[in-house]
Amino acid sequence: MSDTASPSIVWLRDDLRVADNPALHAAVERGEPVVVLYLLDDESPGVRPLGAATRWWLHHSLTALAASLEKLGASLVLRRGPAETELPRLVADVGAGAVFWNRRYGAAREIDARLKSSLRDEGLEVQSFQANLLFEPWTITTGEGNTYRVFTPFWRACLERGVDRQPLPAPAAIRGMDAAGDSLDDWNLLPTRPDWAAGLRETWTPGEAGGHERLDDFVSDILPDYHRRDEPAAIATSGLSPHLRFGEVSPFQVYDSVRRSPQPNSPKFLSELGWREFNWSILYAFPRLHLDNYRPSFDAFPWDKPDPAELEAWKRGRTGIPLVDAGMRELWHSGSMHNRVRMVVASFLIKNLLIDWRVGEAWFWDTLVDADEASNPGNWQWVAGSGADAAPYFRVFNPLLQADKFDKGGRYVHRWVPEVDSEDYPAPIVDLAQSRKDALAAYEHVKAAQ
Repeated sequence: MSDTASPSIVWLRDDLRVADNPALHAAVERGEPVVVLYLLDDESPGVRPLGAATRWWLHHSLTALAASLEKLGASLVLRRGPAETELPRLVADVGAGAVFWNRRYGAAREIDARLKSSLRDEGLEVQSFQANLLFEPWTITTGEGNTYRVFTPFWRACLERGVDRQPLPAPAAIRGMDAAGDSLDDWNLLPTRPDWAAGLRETWTPGEAGGHERLDDFVSDILPDYHRRDEPAAIATSGLSPHLRFGEVSPFQVYDSVRRSPQPNSPKFLSELGWREFNWSILYAFPRLHLDNYRPSFDAFPWDKPDPAELEAWKRGRTGIPLVDAGMRELWHSGSMHNRVRMVVASFLIKNLLIDWRVGEAWFWDTLVDADEASNPGNWQWVAGSGADAAPYFRVFNPLLQADKFDKGGRYVHRWVPEVDSEDYPAPIVDLAQSRKDALAAYEHVKAAQ
């Protein structure tokens, strides 16, 4: 197949933006008509199907992206099915001469490798690009060439290497080409029976424009207060995680924006961006991160069989522990939760209720708008003690002390649990002191397996 007068396909995944999109940039630079594809593949091995909250976000993000592309002269083609079937089918349908995508780093990268090989064998130009991580996992390794297991030396190595490119501008225009595709509404990504997404609509504006509005507001108005990031009632965090998860803003854009507005809190915020990179590095080396303990000694941990009533109380924010209940109700309403409180509710499930971290990780996967395949299991394993850099692994967060330290006036708790001081508020479902002792006893099994 000749490269001349043959369309270019841009295959988008978690990079739903037109600015700083190297794959889209390369397709436009090639000079031939461009077909922009989003392929919903929830069937292929190595692909983890989206949860309900991320499906909601995806619908609105794709709607926003389609509108942006239309203004530039292109359309968004939607197809659904296994990538190794549907992408070659689109190549044949449009007579494509080139395919471009931005790299992904979980188990699904094996799909990309096979497609790259087979399409090149057919004579197509196929290129992949770095777009969604500042540092690709194979570029940051120990002196022995291994994956870092501790964050601080990992991030130090990243900073020593340095970010090596500036964000790319959005194309001024795209010479678009239509192709047959699905209707977004036919994918049924939105909840209808019942429609539980009112709080998500109230809280978020999915899409590239919404992401950049968040970024601009954060750098100008919130970053100066980022030292208060552990206070759940404070407006002191970025709110960028779902926009990064879907690639509506790139880490290069975030890094560049923060570096161009240097403030005392900037290094700490950038290190949190580094924690995201660290989790992706771990996932790259350990693709079963949401299924298996990263530290094998934790296979010996004696998890209790979940009590259905206790688990339901945790999910719905009715445990009788105010900070835990506030966090879980925030999650139910907004599809998000303050990071400090995420650690507290995860510790409560794992260490006070002795429920396997995988149960909590699966619930967050379904209910968080920012759930991604690296950070979600990586952070759950960190709290459990089974993950990377989880020291001390036996740490048990006391939710009462955490509330006293970080929500002194009770503003956060009272917002989400207004009945907390009334007789209607339930008694705790577990004794915190005794359950802590039980957790430490259970960790003795892990010690014995080390």
